[in-house]
Amino acid sequence: MPGIDECLLEAMDLPGALGASVVEWISGLALGAVGESPNGDHEATAAETAELARLAAEYAAFSAREVRYIAADTPVEDIIVTTRTGFHLLRFVETQFDSSVFVHLWLDRATANLALSRIRLQDLAERLALS
Repeated sequence: MPGIDECLLEAMDLPGALGASVVEWISGLALGAVGESPNGDHEATAAETAELARLAAEYAAFSAREVRYIAADTPVEDIIVTTRTGFHLLRFVETQFDSSVFVHLWLDRATANLALSRIRLQDLAERLALS
């Protein structure tokens, strides 16, 4: 099972990968980051993407159940945001503790394969070992 650093390096091997991070979505802290950041600051990007993750996990529009602050209890698996120049994939990670972690992968739209990246990110998130 890969740790955070290994997971991020594997994510950067994907075609079109520009940057990747593992983020704790309740606090918005980056647990690790590699590559570029969309706004030049990995910590600011982590806080901004954590806000998006919280919204998706907490709002009833995305869940038929009462919201709990545990990703494993929400039906949201991942979030895809497209821009004119890129894709942002946020994949929730189920952990043994509170499952409040996601992997954020930023991809170049011209060179990335969104479907392949989503499948590979799912695999990475399932294998990610957090201690």
